[in-house]
Amino acid sequence: MKKIAKMSLVAALLFTGISTYAIDGTSEFNLHVLKANGKLITFALNKVQKASLAIYDKDGTLIYSENASGKEGILRTFSLEEFPEGTYFLEVEDNVKRAKYEIKITEDTSVLSRNAVSSVYKSGFAKNTNVAAR
Repeated sequence: MKKIAKMSLVAALLFTGISTYAIDGTSEFNLHVLKANGKLITFALNKVQKASLAIYDKDGTLIYSENASGKEGILRTFSLEEFPEGTYFLEVEDNVKRAKYEIKITEDTSVLSRNAVSSVYKSGFAKNTNVAAR
């Protein structure tokens, strides 16, 4: 009985720690996949007030685009029920960078990658501006 109580406590702490993670305070956006429910995907862009969102198919054909805005971030849910099975890309662009995330759609589910497959910083917004000269 003690072992079950200890394991329950460990599991509760683990799930609490997972749900209350800290987001780094950098000025660039961070996409966080919040949930996937069947063919619905929900994600948040923290620290972003304005961004362009676009969905492309694997051949690069634009399927959907919008200019999104939010006071302290952007929260979006997309229903991909009408999309045929395959690989798509979500492109997010703000005034600092453009990042592309992969979306895999199967018969029953849609999965948005948590990590960008590509990320490009715009000119004038270099991540590290320190230069050593001799």
